[in-house]
Amino acid sequence: MKHAQLSAADAHRVYTAIAELRAILGARLSTGESVRGLHARDNSHHAGRLPDAVAFPETTEEVAEIVRVAARHRVAIVAFGAGSGLEGGAVPVGAGISIDTSGLNRIHDIGAGDMIARVGAGVRRLALNAALKETGLFFPVDPGADASLGGMAATGASGTNAVRFGTMRENVLGLTVVTADGKIVRTGSLARKSSSGYDLTRLFIGSEGTLGIITAVTLRLHPLPDTVSAYAQFETLAGAVEAVVDIKRAGIALGKVELLDAATIDVINRHSPESGLRSAPMLFFEFHGREEDIRPVADLIGEVVTAHRGVLSWAEGHAAQQALWNLRRDALGWAKADRAGARAWPTDVCVPVSALAGVILATREDIAASPAPAYIVGHVGDGNFHCVFMLRDGEEDAVHVFADRIALRAIEAGGTVSGEHGIGLGKRSYLEREHGTEAVALMRALKATLDPDNILNPGKVLPDADTQPYSIHAIQLGHIA
Repeated sequence: MKHAQLSAADAHRVYTAIAELRAILGARLSTGESVRGLHARDNSHHAGRLPDAVAFPETTEEVAEIVRVAARHRVAIVAFGAGSGLEGGAVPVGAGISIDTSGLNRIHDIGAGDMIARVGAGVRRLALNAALKETGLFFPVDPGADASLGGMAATGASGTNAVRFGTMRENVLGLTVVTADGKIVRTGSLARKSSSGYDLTRLFIGSEGTLGIITAVTLRLHPLPDTVSAYAQFETLAGAVEAVVDIKRAGIALGKVELLDAATIDVINRHSPESGLRSAPMLFFEFHGREEDIRPVADLIGEVVTAHRGVLSWAEGHAAQQALWNLRRDALGWAKADRAGARAWPTDVCVPVSALAGVILATREDIAASPAPAYIVGHVGDGNFHCVFMLRDGEEDAVHVFADRIALRAIEAGGTVSGEHGIGLGKRSYLEREHGTEAVALMRALKATLDPDNILNPGKVLPDADTQPYSIHAIQLGHIA
């Protein structure tokens, strides 16, 4: 990605801001190239620009000081959590400063009686759950990576547990946010519900640091459930998807239900042959509750699975259950390793459950024509799935066409182009097609009101005037199979 050279005036503003921040932070402001390089990328395929400096605050007040300096000099700032994002949300695209939130890593309070925790934005989800171990509680949102909780709130993260416990939007009670002028705003309360005023908490959730920088999060906790796991192998991908649809229609409560296509199972069998799985599409299930309560429900699920030419098996004992879910976690990493020089390009669409089978089967047909191998996995209990391409250099344009088809097909089905990864750099061009011109205009008005100088993560979420979907040149819009 090429970037325009800074004018002398712009360069002066950036260097002046850096000098002021060094006086505040000392050694916790870095201009070293290696540190800047670590903050110029995330886990996505999107290229970025090295920030001009990286700040490492340790308190909300320090974040506010940094933002006030940046605002005074009209210098862009990009919040950076764990770097585990998949749409380039924390990747700088112009001159400015990266704010690394890893130092905001204190667990401020665990209210076991109220099942609430208040944590710094830099606390990682695994660290929080380790701290909760003796309470019998846990925080259920699991995006796979050991992401920071501030980053998870900023992207509206989700994961395998969403079908039972919901996403970050349902599990965040309040936030501490630094606004574009350096003010500290606290949203929400410790109450489990409220109808008081505008819902500022959910305004900032999913805004990816474009409206304010999240520095602390108040979270709902949940009792740690007893679990029983099972897996079902199917003759066809259609059978697996349609079984999920029927299970949902029956109103059966699930802890998790994950889809893995046959290509993904083939990867698992190559790397873990002792798993003994047949090369076929599969569903992994987790049921929550006492075994004597689960078995009757599981019997009903078994009937549904059988009706769709599937076979249900149980993972007996804790070790077998853990091994099953480890396979789900490791499969895509193994798939990437199988293709030398490959990098992952994950799509992330969510559609109404009634449309799920058709959308996934059409996606599978697309994969057959792709130059890069691809794998379908997903949290299909809530209609969210990922088609993950493992591409090499030179295959970007072709994969872009296929990723574009998947996104547009989801919109036409009444769904969204981003179930849990956010918009970042990668999905901006679809925003008007999904939400409509007037809704995007309202989003622009909110951004202009809260960040009039556009210093908060510029170039993310909202489309540029000249940003168009790749498919305008490649696909007949409105006629996606």
